[in-house]
Amino acid sequence: MPANNPPDQSPTPGQQPDRTIAYRWNEGAQQNSQPHAQGHPQQGGYPQQGQPGYPQQPGYPQQNYGQQQGQPGYQQQQPNYGQPQGGYPQQGQPGYQQNYGQQQGQPGYQQQNYGQQPGWQQQGPDFLGTGQPAPPARKGGKGWLIAVVAALVVVLVGGGGAFAVNLLSGGGTQPHDVLPGNAIGYVRLDFDPAANQKLALFSIAQKFTVTKDSFTGDDPRKAIFDLAKKSSFDKVDYAADVQPWLGDRVGLAALPPAKKGAEPGFVVAVQVTDEAKAKAGIAKLMNEEKYGIAFREDYALLTATQAEADQAAKAAPLSDDANFSDDLGALGETGVLSFWMDAGKLADLASEIAPQDPATLAQIKNARVAGALRFDGQYIELAGISRGAKALEGMGEPEPSKIGQLPASTAGAISISGLGDVIGKQWAQIMKSADQAGGGGSFQQFANEAQQKYGLALPADLATLLGKNLTLAVDANGLDGDQPKFGARITTDPAKAQEVVGKIEKFLADSGTSVPQLAKVPGDGTFVLASSQDYAAELAKDGSLVDDETFQLAIPDAGAATFAAYVDLNKVEKFYLESMQGDDKANLQQLRAVGISGTQSGTDASFSLRVLFD
Repeated sequence: MPANNPPDQSPTPGQQPDRTIAYRWNEGAQQNSQPHAQGHPQQGGYPQQGQPGYPQQPGYPQQNYGQQQGQPGYQQQQPNYGQPQGGYPQQGQPGYQQNYGQQQGQPGYQQQNYGQQPGWQQQGPDFLGTGQPAPPARKGGKGWLIAVVAALVVVLVGGGGAFAVNLLSGGGTQPHDVLPGNAIGYVRLDFDPAANQKLALFSIAQKFTVTKDSFTGDDPRKAIFDLAKKSSFDKVDYAADVQPWLGDRVGLAALPPAKKGAEPGFVVAVQVTDEAKAKAGIAKLMNEEKYGIAFREDYALLTATQAEADQAAKAAPLSDDANFSDDLGALGETGVLSFWMDAGKLADLASEIAPQDPATLAQIKNARVAGALRFDGQYIELAGISRGAKALEGMGEPEPSKIGQLPASTAGAISISGLGDVIGKQWAQIMKSADQAGGGGSFQQFANEAQQKYGLALPADLATLLGKNLTLAVDANGLDGDQPKFGARITTDPAKAQEVVGKIEKFLADSGTSVPQLAKVPGDGTFVLASSQDYAAELAKDGSLVDDETFQLAIPDAGAATFAAYVDLNKVEKFYLESMQGDDKANLQQLRAVGISGTQSGTDASFSLRVLFD
């Protein structure tokens, strides 16, 4: 089931996987796909700062989304088609009003003015219709995450005018509809993603000073060109040579080598709006370098030679490949950036290029990976799936993670299932790799001494200590004191685990290593180690972290995840914000939490990395 389709609901006829509307699993309801619902929160939308609203402009219908038919104040809305372009209200004049959620005449009702220019085009440096000039971009927000958000906003949204004009764009031919079907890898960048993606990205951008002031133009594609022009294209003018033909999507396919020992091939697909202008513009961009070009369904296919371009234009498209289509369907919303690769074909290529471990290559012979960068109003997500990988011999199905059973006061945690089984089944390979890294069998010697002197039986004792699930946690209470609360909850044989811990404590004591005294609480199929007896007792019982809203957003479907890591940044931010100031501090305060989770079942796996915002 696609990751962003609601439970038990298939896509509507003709719906593309990359056009699904993001579904928030933890809220239990699908987001409305209408622009006014997506772009404006339920509580009052986006009111203009310092503006109490403007009176109704004569001849322009007022929109009311909050009244039921038959209730007082209900007005039937008639679409106003054919309005002349100049009929939209001018900025600073009586504006176009929309009422979300409040009935006319009730207390608190305000008419909103969004300040659209004629034709919905941004005039001059006006920032998204606020009527205020965009302030100069400020420095700050030096963290990698803020930089990524800033780049995405500038590239994908561009100026306020571009956002308004392209709000409902999306759909149409994708690069995988024209690239060759024998691709071993594929990457797609979409300047015109689905409306829900644009709205979510815009909502996130408003939270950061470094991105809020980055709307500098109407064309998001020009931002990319300007960046590239710094190092090349110095003789190319964007307005004259590129803008007249450049479309909104770019894709790249890596192809198998034409013959054994040769390098892999490639095809770049660039969406175009005018073939003749595209041919002239691309020639100027290439600056006399040799290349091949062919056109297919409003895309220019660029390759190293003309023969390769002609061949690519005639090949069956990647979208016809059953594995590719199934993988994208399972992935769901493909967002702004997506990728796919056939790991099995890459493994075959690797075996030709350099000697590899045959056992490792066999594991991924039929494996494929797909992923996407996508947005929700409250988070950025990098999501992915892998399919067809060979399961480790003798490995069973990992049990679900126990991270949701931690106390609600948890500040950070990591939970992994199946480590004990992996250690037990792969011990010989682990030993081999460790000896190669350490040189001369040093790890094997250590293992032998540990067994002789302390009775540590490896790998059996290590597998017992890691158990079927290992969950490590740090509590928010006590972080600013002398006795932080931390511990581990292990799903294992508690008696055997306590015996193993005793062996390790004796080994550490004899080696002169100072270790804190840990509280131990054996339970029914669990064993808890913690920094204090009180915290050990908390970990031993089921907590309510799973009910926390922040946790639910950061770790989707936690009850099925077989691995997960979570940090509630709001609970620890005081430790890193106290040394910061200005925009850096303001931007980082917007970060709410980070979560990574996934599942593994047989030959299939999935993962989700989410960064949440306040």
